[in-house]
Amino acid sequence: MSSRALQLVEQFRLRCAALRLRYSQSERAVALAFFAAGFVFDILTVGRIDAWLTIAQQAAYLAVIGFALTQMLLEEGAPPREGWWFRWRSAVVHFLLGALLNLYAIFFFKSSSLLVSFSFLSFLLLLVLANEMPRFKALGLPFKFALLALCLLCFAAAVVPIFVGSTGLGVFLLSMTVGAAPLAALGWRLRSRGARRSVLVPLGLVLIGFLTAYLFRVIPPVPLSIPYIGIYHGVERTAEGFRLSHERPWWRFWHNGDQSFAAQPGDRVYVFFRVFSPANFSDQVLLRWYRRLPGGWALQDTIPIRIGGGREEGFRGYGFKGNFEPGTWKIQVETTDAREIGRIYFELEAVPASPRVLVEEPA
Repeated sequence: MSSRALQLVEQFRLRCAALRLRYSQSERAVALAFFAAGFVFDILTVGRIDAWLTIAQQAAYLAVIGFALTQMLLEEGAPPREGWWFRWRSAVVHFLLGALLNLYAIFFFKSSSLLVSFSFLSFLLLLVLANEMPRFKALGLPFKFALLALCLLCFAAAVVPIFVGSTGLGVFLLSMTVGAAPLAALGWRLRSRGARRSVLVPLGLVLIGFLTAYLFRVIPPVPLSIPYIGIYHGVERTAEGFRLSHERPWWRFWHNGDQSFAAQPGDRVYVFFRVFSPANFSDQVLLRWYRRLPGGWALQDTIPIRIGGGREEGFRGYGFKGNFEPGTWKIQVETTDAREIGRIYFELEAVPASPRVLVEEPA
């Protein structure tokens, strides 16, 4: 080998050594960058919640994270091992956790109203920040196992209903059992009491948190979501689908149909919606009509609607109400276990009969 080639090899070796030194000095910043990169990466690659590739991707991520954390747990107190995997596995764990948490944030955001979704996203943001704080860093592997437990439970909550074909209390409890099983099995197989606590205690705390959130209806009903919901003067089923009638002026482009509803005598208020559900999915949703009174929202009516899955744009359905009073109204679409999928608000004003022009559009 020529002296020039030897010089290039030596320069490359020195640069690699400098990079390793810089990584060891800035491990926290690198880990945070990998975590953020996981969020960006998953936004670009996320698919349908029921796509086999999406499910397989999640399972692979969870397997790699579980393998790495188990390895790190068993090696606690031992001398550091050489090799690229042992040097970079902590960053890999951060990257994959970021990708998974971002994916579940997207799924949960789609599966409920902004209020519930915002609560969940805020919780994820707190987890990201806490994961980089020295106080939480000192918790070490138990905190990472808590994040893994959260991802496993989110994965099960999203995937089990796809295979069962419905939602509800029984399906949710089955999801929690499936999600907790891998870490519970790992914990019981560990011989060291300290290692066992590092796995089972975080799992138990996260599981209790999930069950409590379900009790207070904070867990959105994945895999269901509402791509669209609107208020109309008429909904008609046609051979091609549905025809919607409204009198919304062009400049109210942010309204879905007639959210400022002018009700003439004899009018009905129609709500039209699309519910996305996976293929072979069959379940029931509830349309709950609320009217705002001085003491708060009062339930006025509940309409059950059967839904099916498979359409890319979502199952199309509608309900209507002919007995109403002027005021502020809200319609919530909920699962049978009272978890909200979506909502819409509208103002209803009684007006005298007069000529009007309704705009029709296909749906």
